[in-house]
Amino acid sequence: MIKNFKRHILMPLAIASMAILPFASAQAADHQVTVNVTLLTASDMDTMTDNGVRGGAARLAAVIKAERAANANTIYAYPGDLLSPSIMGGFDKGAHMVELLNMAAPDVLTPGNHEFDFGHENFLARMGEGKFTKLGSNIRWKDGSKIDGFEDNIMFEFEGIKIGYMGMTTQDTIDISSPGDVIFTNTLEAAKANAKALRDAGADMVVAVVHESQAIDFDLINRAGIDVVQSGHDHNLHIFYDGRRVIVESKEEAEYVVAMDIEFTIGKNRDGSRRVRWWPNFRIIDTATVTPDAKVAAVVAKYEATLSEELDIVIGTTEVELDTRRISVRTGENAFGNFIADSLRKAVNSDIAFTNGGGIRANKLYTPGVELTRRDILSELPFGNTNVKLELTGAIIIEVLEHSVRAVPEASGGFMHVSGMTFDVDSNAAVGSRVSNVMIGGNAIDLGKIYTASTNNFVAGGGDGYSMLRGANNLIDPMSAKFMASDVMDNVRAIGAISPSIEGRINIK
Repeated sequence: MIKNFKRHILMPLAIASMAILPFASAQAADHQVTVNVTLLTASDMDTMTDNGVRGGAARLAAVIKAERAANANTIYAYPGDLLSPSIMGGFDKGAHMVELLNMAAPDVLTPGNHEFDFGHENFLARMGEGKFTKLGSNIRWKDGSKIDGFEDNIMFEFEGIKIGYMGMTTQDTIDISSPGDVIFTNTLEAAKANAKALRDAGADMVVAVVHESQAIDFDLINRAGIDVVQSGHDHNLHIFYDGRRVIVESKEEAEYVVAMDIEFTIGKNRDGSRRVRWWPNFRIIDTATVTPDAKVAAVVAKYEATLSEELDIVIGTTEVELDTRRISVRTGENAFGNFIADSLRKAVNSDIAFTNGGGIRANKLYTPGVELTRRDILSELPFGNTNVKLELTGAIIIEVLEHSVRAVPEASGGFMHVSGMTFDVDSNAAVGSRVSNVMIGGNAIDLGKIYTASTNNFVAGGGDGYSMLRGANNLIDPMSAKFMASDVMDNVRAIGAISPSIEGRINIK
């Protein structure tokens, strides 16, 4: 169903013959109307605080309020990832982030994969608290029915001018999160159908707010008839404009907000038909230049005070630099990744251990000598995953390793950090045939032998595409399993001053 909104006095783009053309020199032969519209994009903010310089809910709110005050013709879209992962999210399953976002609410929000990390019931509860329009053009229940509270598309109508919006969530959510009974239909097909519906209803411009990979973003403008894509998911700062279509993405954690200022001119063609042309200008707003909104900052401080009582407790130190930046934990062997895997293996006395780089989340550098707190470990491992102990044949372990390195040298959340084993990777070989020289406990792997393997319950359940692990015998009663973050904290306490290193466990050529 198409909805009409008149929240701003806005006169956006209209088209003739179903085509939108970039702004050109004005034709003096007819009277023209000029309208200025701003589209704002911010997404992938799961952390309420800034990093000391930029980002965070209070700075984001300040930007949104200032932009709306400067131009009433502003539409703010949030392309997903809000509820998780964060320390506070582990306590309230994302409720605090919805409260904070509501204080300068987006006009439209499309869910990201992390909105489903706590299951579909929590997804529905949190989204129901949001004071914003929810778009789910490709989100359905397993029986194909729509989800209450979500729209396939909406229309912003201002003085008879229409801008149509749709929203799609990555189909990978089924593998990388826990959506339960929610499914995600084909993104491109959903976009085509909704673009047609919006055009048929008179949309002058079609915008897709998507939580998708950059490759899909380009598919949407090249194959689905989309004029503007406001995207999230890749955590990149990205602007693309080819003279006709636009893609924008704003990186992560409200470090930046991307503003697209569009000048529309509305006139008439020689035959009297309506003509609209447009030209975008882009502003990258670095929130380091922004004074945090005081009201939002006060709410953040309230939550931070609650966390500090429980989390700012020193448990050890690091004698070496630890790098948990996203690119570092998703592309190769990593010292902190090794420490996590060692901690899991030690805790359950398994032959080997492996854990996915996508589960390491703080995205920071720790300098040698810095004190490590409970907050640090829970920031790195915020999902609440438990440590399991599986029985796996050597052949299945090879499958796990091949899946782990399938994207090398590209970053992948499924990249595994390992303990108790070493192996070589030929990044030029075909996917599925990249792994060789696998050693466990100093001996060559035996494909028929059964080994014990520690990992997190998300991966053990098939998360990040590890379907080969579903159904494996788990030697630990799920009700008795410990949180993997607790096992890591226990290991830090036991050692006191940790000094993990990169030691040739994963040799990529």
